[in-house]
Amino acid sequence: MSRTVIRGGLVITAADEIHADVLIEDGRIAALAASGTPAAGAFTAERTIDATGKYVIPGGVDGHTHMEMPFGGTYAADTFETGTRAAAWGGTTTIVDFAIQTVGGALREGLDAWHAKAEGNCAIDYGFHMIVSDVNQETLKEMDLLVEEGVTSFKQFMAYPGVFYSDDGQILRAMQRAADNGGLIMMHAENGIAIDVLVEQALARGETDPRYHGEVRKALLEAEATHRAIRLAQVAGAPLYVVHVSAQEAVAELARARDQGLHVFGETCPQYLFLSTDNLAEPGFEGAKYVCSTPLRPKEHQAALWRGLRTNDLQVVATDHCPFCFTGQKELGRGDFSKIPNGMPGVENRMDLLHQAVVDGHISRRRWIEIACATPARMFGMYPKKGTIAPGADADVVVYDPHAEQVMSAETHHMNVDYSAYEGRRITGRVETVLSRGVPVITEREYTGHAGHGVYTPRSTCQYLD
Repeated sequence: MSRTVIRGGLVITAADEIHADVLIEDGRIAALAASGTPAAGAFTAERTIDATGKYVIPGGVDGHTHMEMPFGGTYAADTFETGTRAAAWGGTTTIVDFAIQTVGGALREGLDAWHAKAEGNCAIDYGFHMIVSDVNQETLKEMDLLVEEGVTSFKQFMAYPGVFYSDDGQILRAMQRAADNGGLIMMHAENGIAIDVLVEQALARGETDPRYHGEVRKALLEAEATHRAIRLAQVAGAPLYVVHVSAQEAVAELARARDQGLHVFGETCPQYLFLSTDNLAEPGFEGAKYVCSTPLRPKEHQAALWRGLRTNDLQVVATDHCPFCFTGQKELGRGDFSKIPNGMPGVENRMDLLHQAVVDGHISRRRWIEIACATPARMFGMYPKKGTIAPGADADVVVYDPHAEQVMSAETHHMNVDYSAYEGRRITGRVETVLSRGVPVITEREYTGHAGHGVYTPRSTCQYLD
């Protein structure tokens, strides 16, 4: 039996803050006891970690990543090995990535392909969502089988005609199936048919710079698609999770639906909270670094996103980590913004940026843990195994120094991408030590993990629907 005790830290979960010692046995949390009490003094272990003056928090759960994802004739720059290592450096100990069904192919083929990419390569634990690109009778039957084996969420796209796009009829059929089998439909809500018209018209006018990516993917078209997805889910009697919400008009649609008592959930990402169209408009071709979909919005949208996180109209902050190098990948879109690969790096930055949001007064410490750890674990059927520090939970634990200062930079990050979206940004707070199932992956700012430690994690259905 291997035992570790973490002493003297402030343990923060979504529910509590307590100065406690944490006992870990064989990869799980065995007990907590208030620091300095006889109960804590009775904890014995081979390894002791001193967390005095530090936070002890659950490992982050990033419910939206794209490692090795094919897009626009290239691939996301992070492999499962490099991406999960970077996640660990940033205090994230579980990711849920997206396996992709190709049009004409089976869900099983796509899932098997992603298992092959990830198995034996991950530094931290991982699960899969399934991207459904081709709704037909066989696909619908496969959805039932996948739910049974722990792939309980299915992503559809109202954007990208000819690639991932599903029409309203296909979306409704998948939602009806999810209503029956307990699956959760995740939606990329943008009106892709209308956007493609605006793209064509912009290029015809000679508007080719990266900033036009944000101008054609209009906030109203995100809001319209969000509204439509909500109503289709309502007709189907299915729950809905809207990914990467960026526009205040879309937040308003989610808030309205939740006020009506619908099982509708929303996710946003750090890039929408901290960056804006000002970045897309950076001179030269620099704006290409910030091309993602949904796009960055004008700064005034940020207040609505923060408010949505405080009022629980938005429940989760994930990254949509899908990195493409500036050199050789983002550059594919020089002279035509529509050819810039859509995606940004961020899996390493999320926990730190959200701690900065605590420092800045946007959210509380417990809300930080709620939106980054506990709620994604519950949303995707992994709680309390993941997302909290409690007896029986996996010992995915981060010792976090809330006073350390750092400057974010591509020179010091561990993601396999040649730029940082937050280059030069000064923030307060830094990961010091990370345990994954009790095993040190980061030890006092040194990488001590290895590829293959991370294991596939089957999931139960969404725990907000019980």
